[in-house]
Amino acid sequence: MYLIFQRLWQVNWAEQWQYRANMLMYLLYWLVSPIMYLAVWTSIANANGSVNGFTANDFITYYMTLLICDQVTSNIVIHIFGYKIQDGTLSGELVKPIHPMLTNALINNIAFKVLMILGFLPIWVILFFLFKPDFSSVALSGVLLSIPAMILGFFVSYMISAAITALAFWTTRVYSIHEFYFALILLFSGQFVPLPLMPKLVQDIAQYLPFQLFMYYPIQLILGKLSTEQIIQGFVSGVIWLGISTVLFNWVWKNGVKRYSAVGA
Repeated sequence: MYLIFQRLWQVNWAEQWQYRANMLMYLLYWLVSPIMYLAVWTSIANANGSVNGFTANDFITYYMTLLICDQVTSNIVIHIFGYKIQDGTLSGELVKPIHPMLTNALINNIAFKVLMILGFLPIWVILFFLFKPDFSSVALSGVLLSIPAMILGFFVSYMISAAITALAFWTTRVYSIHEFYFALILLFSGQFVPLPLMPKLVQDIAQYLPFQLFMYYPIQLILGKLSTEQIIQGFVSGVIWLGISTVLFNWVWKNGVKRYSAVGA
């Protein structure tokens, strides 16, 4: 199995380097919104002194950290796999002795992510010198805890997106469904605005959804704003949601493949 993943990595890593312009477009797509949120909320905080207790530096450190977490936990499975179901090119992958979504597509995502992070780091450094954030509250323990938290968040995000992508076995509107899912992430993950600034109803609902795991939870870990109890609750929630999303994906995939029909299938 190790040799299979090693070979898949070599192939997908080489493939990602062939689409550098595509990577640049994705990078700009991922950076524009958070940087806009950063600029807007920082300006408001500077004008008013603070926003419900959030100072300008709080917004700067929050969104600077969010940029990192977003790069690690996001995925593009809908873009690299959805069309394969719709145009029938999945047929060739189904005859291989590996799971198309949990091997090749997964490694493709990781290779894409590593290359994106390499392009993202110099931009983050430039933003650091432009906004001059004060990260004095950040401790090494929080950074170390955030690493498994972000990895866990990525796999939960990937499995949910994979389940949605597998809906392409039933409908050609899968991209629209995924856009709705992305809107939920925007609302409940803390990407648009830190969750404490959202209405209490949104905060209460967010506690029971997996979206905090993608951004808000690892951000708070890095910034050192969680108690020991909250840290444990976050990891427990992540493990539970990973189990739920895995079961959901397996059910959708199993039933979807049964109804799959294409030339060569």
